[in-house]
Amino acid sequence: MTTALKYDIQKKLEAELERLKKTLQMGCELKVRWIPNGNEELSGEVKEDFIYIYDEDEEVAIKTLKHEFLDYAISQVIEPYKQVANSLISLINGSAYRRKEKLIEKLCTII
Repeated sequence: MTTALKYDIQKKLEAELERLKKTLQMGCELKVRWIPNGNEELSGEVKEDFIYIYDEDEEVAIKTLKHEFLDYAISQVIEPYKQVANSLISLINGSAYRRKEKLIEKLCTII
């Protein structure tokens, strides 16, 4: 693959990412990096503020970019709920642990 073609695909991915950001009005902090590696195990991923695309084929790379962007956007929307659920689980675990310890102490005195 020529350097010019690589540059062209990178620019197309950047333009598509900008379109997605404007359409959903989110993800303004994101940037895209196209690093084709032929690895069929992982097509793309989001790390910090970068969407990394590993697909070599241009059409597949654009599809992967859309997938990763939407995954990121949905994750951002559900993050507050995840935090509340994790806080609640932590609170319940703490309460259950204290009750269990009280019971163990009582059982130790009668055994």
